[in-house]
Amino acid sequence: MEPMNQASGPASGATLGAVPLRRAKFAIGQVVKHRIYPFRGVIFDVDPVFANTEEWLASIPEEVRPRRDQPFYHLLAENAQTTYVAYVSEQNLLPDDTGKPVSHPQVPQFFKELKRGHYVSRERSLH
Repeated sequence: MEPMNQASGPASGATLGAVPLRRAKFAIGQVVKHRIYPFRGVIFDVDPVFANTEEWLASIPEEVRPRRDQPFYHLLAENAQTTYVAYVSEQNLLPDDTGKPVSHPQVPQFFKELKRGHYVSRERSLH
């Protein structure tokens, strides 16, 4: 299974409702870090545009609230204290080039191994 290198859904330039879609900058299996906050993680899913609750978006201070019209990434995330699942806008992610594995306990459920800084997806059956 090839790593996904674009947002799932219609091809780049297509629209979802009235929101134009664009190609995702990061791929499933890629290790990334947050641009502002001290955490990193591996991408396990991509939404072509914001697909969380209004409450989630409203909980982010307005001065750092991300735009809706961009890919959002689901991460198996870690910081110095704990692991968790994060939902992060593309504008707030950067590549993590450390080459270090992500220590989240769910990594083996989604990925087989880390090869050259990129996790290889497990073959998974669709519902």
